[in-house]
Amino acid sequence: MEGGRSCRGTVPDCVGTDKARARGSLRHFEDKFGGKAYSAARNVDSRMKNNPTILVVAGEPSGDLHAGRLMEAVHRRRPDVRFFGIGGDGVRAAGGEVLVDAREMAVLGLWEVLKRYGFFRRVFADLKRTAAERRPDLALLIDYPGFNLRLAAELKAMGIPVVYYICPQVWAWHRSRIGKMAKLIERLLVIFPFEVDVFNGTGLRVDYVGHPLVDEAAKERAASREPLPWPGAPRIALLPGSRRQELERMMPALWQAAGLIQRKCPEAGFILASSSRETEAQARAIIERTPGGPSRFAIVAGRTRQILAEATAAWVKSGTSTIEAALMNCPMCVVYKTSPITYALARRLIRVPHLGMVNLIAGREAFREFLQHDATPERLAAGLLPLLSDTPERAASLASLAEVQQALGEGGAAERAASALLDTLDAVRAV
Repeated sequence: MEGGRSCRGTVPDCVGTDKARARGSLRHFEDKFGGKAYSAARNVDSRMKNNPTILVVAGEPSGDLHAGRLMEAVHRRRPDVRFFGIGGDGVRAAGGEVLVDAREMAVLGLWEVLKRYGFFRRVFADLKRTAAERRPDLALLIDYPGFNLRLAAELKAMGIPVVYYICPQVWAWHRSRIGKMAKLIERLLVIFPFEVDVFNGTGLRVDYVGHPLVDEAAKERAASREPLPWPGAPRIALLPGSRRQELERMMPALWQAAGLIQRKCPEAGFILASSSRETEAQARAIIERTPGGPSRFAIVAGRTRQILAEATAAWVKSGTSTIEAALMNCPMCVVYKTSPITYALARRLIRVPHLGMVNLIAGREAFREFLQHDATPERLAAGLLPLLSDTPERAASLASLAEVQQALGEGGAAERAASALLDTLDAVRAV
């Protein structure tokens, strides 16, 4: 959307790279960053002009993955562009300079954030100072709204334009942020088609670029992999999340639910998907102190998509993991537990009927949700059992998976996001 005009049509139509589009971006930039802020953005030294520089902030593992893919797409066209900021292995692999590791930033829930408030305050102040000293041409902020929207305000005051990739879920809660985002952000790159309409009438330029996980899933399906160590069938996957708090909250109930499934299906085999060796060690510690689990299980690190592709069904933590499960065609139950304080606040703020992203895309509870007090071992087991054999429930789940896959569209999100980023970069540097 530009000047209140919606950016619609097929996905590629929303991203332009020709000279006319660049001139349009330039006019939009001049209008938005007027006065002192505009002068500050213009007065970049000649060294920076010769070396395009972008501040990137990806404060959690999924954002780091998407940042890395976007940076790779940028470097295929413009190897001279430099990135620095907050990220993880994805940003590093794409040649970025990581000042703070994303794993240190990955916490979830209000209470958990408050416990580390001092750390986040120091990181914020350091990053703000670094941005002022290094004067990047623009900033690429990826999701992580609690931190990034505050940073966007500081960057706007410095005259550093912001491209925001992966929209915060303001349509679910904090709708008051919509107007604020429109004032602070130069360009918004969204991954769900319905997000474009959320910003109608705000004047914010919005590009629908597609979901980046579509490409990741396609790569996984095409890859030749070593077989996973499934200890039986039906094959059941457990995805309790990657953050320490998520494992502590969700793993005990999932583990005991797996034990209940095994009593009814003695040949069933379970794999717990772990994002890293660190989370694997934490999961094993929880298993050791949690009675009633299955005897036939394995823990596999770093192969989540393959696990989902091979599983009969899965318990999946609400969030991006549900999109991965859908793209790997895995029937699922959606699970989420958090601290009582965070959950109580969320119930007051959330304005959508479902928590699972797959259900929001489907427009109904196509995949059963077990949230907070409903996420008991007994209910989790009862919810998953019908998905393990040839039942009407499994057939309905597979049909819903096809529907979600169609809604997510085609691949190429990183390439389209890179086009939009470079389009904005060229407009900024042409001033």
